[in-house]
Amino acid sequence: VQLQASGGGLVQAGGSLKLSCAASRTFGYYGTAWFRQAPGKDREFVVFINRSGGSIYYADSVKGRFTISRDIAKNTVYLQMNSLKPEDTAVYYCAATRSIGVVTTTTNYDYWGQGTQVTVSS
Repeated sequence: VQLQASGGGLVQAGGSLKLSCAASRTFGYYGTAWFRQAPGKDREFVVFINRSGGSIYYADSVKGRFTISRDIAKNTVYLQMNSLKPEDTAVYYCAATRSIGVVTTTTNYDYWGQGTQVTVSS
């Protein structure tokens, strides 16, 4: 499956952005996640949604501020990011896995989008 992430940009602290991840085939076959990578840091897990959409898992750092959702008809997963902080600045990647269960490690993901830059100014 091919993934195309979009929606990044520059926003002030406290603001919002909505990222999109469009897939070349239905997400019903894959668990899907968002990761992010700040300069000089490892890629870190942000949020996961399983193939049925019935299980969602957030990293503690974004819980209560970020919301993942998806539109099956459009083969698109979204990440609504509210109350953004400068420490949220990173390149955000969407990824898909054929693994079963909650998957938070990069090595378990089979497909990756190209990344979209999110910059939060203070």
